[in-house]
Amino acid sequence: MSAENTYTVRGMTCGHCVASVTEEVSAIPGVGDVQVELASGALTFTSGAAVTREQVDAAVTEAGYALA
Repeated sequence: MSAENTYTVRGMTCGHCVASVTEEVSAIPGVGDVQVELASGALTFTSGAAVTREQVDAAVTEAGYALA
């Protein structure tokens, strides 16, 4: 069973930003179907395993951005 998770990312300004966040969050074990919306900063993904806010924060930070 997969769960949907939603966060807000701050600091994105272009398509490259979206691609970077998508790539890093996709690398978290258990994460699938990552969607990032530039205008709102919305980050939504499904996960088949428990994913903590800390894991998401670390991935977003690695991409160069921050969770709101």
